[in-house]
Amino acid sequence: MKENYDVIIVGTGAAGLYCALNLPERTSILMITKQEADQSDSFLAQGGICMLRGEDDYNDYFEDTMRAGHYENDKKAVDLMIRSSNSIIRDLLQRNVTFARTPDGELDFTREGAHSQPRILFYKDITGKQITQTLLEQARTRDNIEICEYMTMVDLISDDNICGGIVIMDEQNEVYPVHASNVVLACGGLGGLYKNSTNFPHIAGDGLGIAMKHQVVLEHLDYIQIHPTTLYSRKPGRRFLISESVRGEGALLYDKNGQRFTDELQPRDLLSQKIFGQMKKDETEFVWEDMRPLGEDTIMKHFPNIFHRCLEEGFDPRKEPIPVVPAQHYFMGGIKVDLGSRTSMKGLYACGETSCNGVHGKNRLASNSLLESLVFARRAADDIIFGKKHEPCRLGSVDMKPYEDKEAVLDGYHKMVLKEIERMKMSHE
Repeated sequence: MKENYDVIIVGTGAAGLYCALNLPERTSILMITKQEADQSDSFLAQGGICMLRGEDDYNDYFEDTMRAGHYENDKKAVDLMIRSSNSIIRDLLQRNVTFARTPDGELDFTREGAHSQPRILFYKDITGKQITQTLLEQARTRDNIEICEYMTMVDLISDDNICGGIVIMDEQNEVYPVHASNVVLACGGLGGLYKNSTNFPHIAGDGLGIAMKHQVVLEHLDYIQIHPTTLYSRKPGRRFLISESVRGEGALLYDKNGQRFTDELQPRDLLSQKIFGQMKKDETEFVWEDMRPLGEDTIMKHFPNIFHRCLEEGFDPRKEPIPVVPAQHYFMGGIKVDLGSRTSMKGLYACGETSCNGVHGKNRLASNSLLESLVFARRAADDIIFGKKHEPCRLGSVDMKPYEDKEAVLDGYHKMVLKEIERMKMSHE
């Protein structure tokens, strides 16, 4: 690891990797991640990635996204994402990302909750892994991209609202200032702050707290999506997600008496409310999801990962319903960015789940996350290449003493984020 790079990218999920791969090979890039490079939430995305299916689908796709977001979405951002989807998918195919195909070789599409028609490409039930692993393998072949694992960002380097790099800490608690004229925060959401979450526990909103410390503008920190169906378990740790597309393919939800109690294809927030209400009424810790209507062939071919995980928990979805419970899943708020993924600090960009570009509004439409991440990661790369250049950060030496206790530093950031979430919640009540 050097002291100076052209670009530093924090995070090795789909957004961070795609940003790096869209920068010229003459650009020196440092990517850091708190754990191993494949321990990002992008690898966990099961359902798929949306794609505009011709001009006749535009109005429906736009309306589906807006309705799911309670019409709080930024219309320009939604339009940009939808209009960019075909070029993104073409590029992924050129990068040898594999998607499901029909028997005659055409791309296969599935439908998920709150979508008016099938427009979601998928690969089994590990679409996020298929996309992100392909991008990671390509990034590792690039001589200009250096990926450092087990490195934690503990601060930004900035002066006069101009970003000049980051402060990072390694596993031995050694602290290093690393300088760059452009920094991209692609460090994920905040699931690690919650007891029940589908996210990796180490992804806990560090970047949000660091941005707050530097008065970078944030938005809608209380817009936190609960996924309605995660596999119920008494074991501690990350909750396993039962994909939206399972219900899109025909799975049903039952109460404790085996009676269907709601429409399974409602937007996630509304369905979660229905499930919580049914659990309260039944005095149970879960409801039942029945995959048997899909048929064994669909279960085994489309959802093999879900099938095997259910077996590990003692349930065979081919023969019986499985217990499911809502859990924290996705973050729609974050560091406020414009259509070029620029933050309020010069030289600082944000993309992926840590950013808030307005696409999702108050609630994310299923399978828009991977597409949104890739679209706005490419926008960040384009702005770094073609955008207006800013004056460099003139900060000299950086005092490393405040960062000696990493856990205390990160805990401070986490408390800042949680406090702001509660403040925003109270202001809306």
